[in-house]
Amino acid sequence: MELRHLRYFVAVAEERHFGRAAERLHMAQPPLSQQIQQLEAELGVSLLHRTTRKVELTRAGTVYLDRARAVLAAVDDATAEARRVAAGLEGRLVVGCVGSATYSLLPTLARTLREELPEVDFAFRGEMLAPDQVEALLTRGIDLALLRPPVEDPAVRLTTVRRDRLIVALPEHHRLARRRRLRIEDLRDEDLVVHASRGRSVMHGIVSQLCRDAGFTPRIRHEVQETSTLVTFVASGLGVAVVPEPVAELGVPGTVYRPLTGDHGIDLAAAVRADDDSPVLTRALAVLAELPARPAGGSPPRTARPSAPPPSR
Repeated sequence: MELRHLRYFVAVAEERHFGRAAERLHMAQPPLSQQIQQLEAELGVSLLHRTTRKVELTRAGTVYLDRARAVLAAVDDATAEARRVAAGLEGRLVVGCVGSATYSLLPTLARTLREELPEVDFAFRGEMLAPDQVEALLTRGIDLALLRPPVEDPAVRLTTVRRDRLIVALPEHHRLARRRRLRIEDLRDEDLVVHASRGRSVMHGIVSQLCRDAGFTPRIRHEVQETSTLVTFVASGLGVAVVPEPVAELGVPGTVYRPLTGDHGIDLAAAVRADDDSPVLTRALAVLAELPARPAGGSPPRTARPSAPPPSR
């Protein structure tokens, strides 16, 4: 038995006429009649009562018609699903995100992905440091990582998403909050809050190198895993921090932000497994590439107005 036998039988059963069924199937009537006879012979039952004027279903034919329709519908559904998966319109994708992009890029990306690919099951993991994302990529814990380069592993492919300038996060009543812009040198005597060291965070290395290039060793007092914790420490007066500009969008009360002088920035990249040719991933990367680009140099950080100096006494 082949699927075509079921399709032929359903057409005859619905039309109640071999001629009309043959026209519907775009075939001649004699071959159609022969195929139905072969089906009945294989089943060992009569499915149709034939007369010169009409065709009627037997009781066995009525039952068989319901099952044949269900089988054909299941096959059609399977075909449609396979085509959607192959086209990247259905499936599953897990996205990991570095802290600063968790608060700026991820909300828009998640909303757009769900709008444009509603049949795809998306999952998101925020506040992941770059080494953790790379490990999760290679062990297939995530499929797409939004992280800070560099990544040296040849099994990972990177595409730059944008470049974020660096700013300084300060407690709102800090003496440096009165200034409109800051230099790295202004942080010489400040306690710093940074992300984890020993290769766990790209930002740790960048901040340390900026300080060394400015001629001093950073006075690191607190190391944290999550960006939200870092900003909370700053708001609590435990130190200041150099962060990517999107961190300002976290909006923790008690924290203000000031731009750094000079061209200090850090890239945000999309990382995937180099051998991953998933159609869903391809569509997700296309959605990411089409998100509204940030203005050149980044949008101004949300800052409090510098406090006026106290009156002279």
